[in-house]
Amino acid sequence: MNDRPAVLVTRRLPAAVEARLQRDYAPRLNLDDRIFGADEIIELAAGVIAVIPCHTERLSADVIARLPDSVRAICSFSVGHDHIDLDAARARGIVVTNTPDVLSNATAEIAMLLLLGAARRAHEGARMLRTDTWADWSAIGQLGIEITGKRLGIIGMGRVGQVMARRARGFDMQVHYYNRRRVDPDLEHGAVYHAELDDLLAQSQFLSIHCPATPQTHRLLNAERIARLPDDAVVVNTARGAVVDDDALIAALQSGRLFAAGLDVFNNEPQIDPRYRELDNAFLLPHIGSAARETRDAMGFRALDNLDAIVAGREPRDRLA
Repeated sequence: MNDRPAVLVTRRLPAAVEARLQRDYAPRLNLDDRIFGADEIIELAAGVIAVIPCHTERLSADVIARLPDSVRAICSFSVGHDHIDLDAARARGIVVTNTPDVLSNATAEIAMLLLLGAARRAHEGARMLRTDTWADWSAIGQLGIEITGKRLGIIGMGRVGQVMARRARGFDMQVHYYNRRRVDPDLEHGAVYHAELDDLLAQSQFLSIHCPATPQTHRLLNAERIARLPDDAVVVNTARGAVVDDDALIAALQSGRLFAAGLDVFNNEPQIDPRYRELDNAFLLPHIGSAARETRDAMGFRALDNLDAIVAGREPRDRLA
C-alpha cells in the first residue's frame, strides 16, 4: 500500500468507485462526507499526486496556488468545471479533467421530470395528498398545461441538450435550440436552430437550460429575456444556478408572467433563495440531475480512468487544462 500514489478524495463516492481507489491508490477519503474548507484541502493534499473534488469544492486561483508541489492532477467528479480555476491550474502545470458523456441521460431525465412536474402542478398535488387536504375530484381543480405538441426551446445543444431534444420528440414537441454555433444536422434530431437567443425565447412555450456556467452565461435568464418568452411559459434549469437571475425569475413566477418553473440547481446551494419555497408554481429538486446509481458509478470510473492515464504518462481522455 505504501508504494501506491496518494490521492485526496474530497467527498464520499459510490462504493464501487471507492473500492477501485482502495485497490489502485492510497486514497484519503472523506468518511464524514462534509465539505472541506480551503485550508483543509491544502493540508490534506500534502504528498498526494491528485485531488478528486466534486462541484461542491471551489478550487479557486488562491487554493490552486497553495496546493502542494506534489499535486499533478485535479480529476473532478463532475462534468461542470466552473468550480475550478483552469487558468490557475495551467499556470502551475496541473492537469484538470472532468467526466462528460456519462451523465447526459440521467440529467435529461430529470429535466423532463421537471418539465412535466412544473407543467402539471405535481408539487401541489403531492402536497395535497401528504397533508390530507385533497377534498374531492374537481373538473376545474389542479389545472396544469399539456406539453404534448408544444414548442420546447433548448439553450445549449451539447450532450444533455441533444438527449433532451430526443426525449421531447416522444411527446411530439416542436424542438428549437440556441447554441454558440449550429450543431451537426445529425445531432439536431429535427430541432430548429436559432442563431439569436432572443429569437429562440419568442418561440419557447417551454424553455430548458443546458448551457455551462461561464462569465458569458452568468444570469443569462434575466428580466429582459423572461419578458421575451410567451405568456404562461415554463422554465426548466438543470445546468447551473448562476445562469438564472433569481430576482427576475421569482418575480415572474409571483406575478403569473410565467406559468411555472422546474429547478434542480440554484445559486448558493444548498442555501437557496427562501422565496422559492413559498411558490406553489416552483417545482424544486435538490441537484439530483446525475443521481442515478449507474451514472454516479460511471462518473467515478471516468474520473479514475483519467487519473490512471495521467499516472501512466498518457494523455487523459477528458483533459480541460
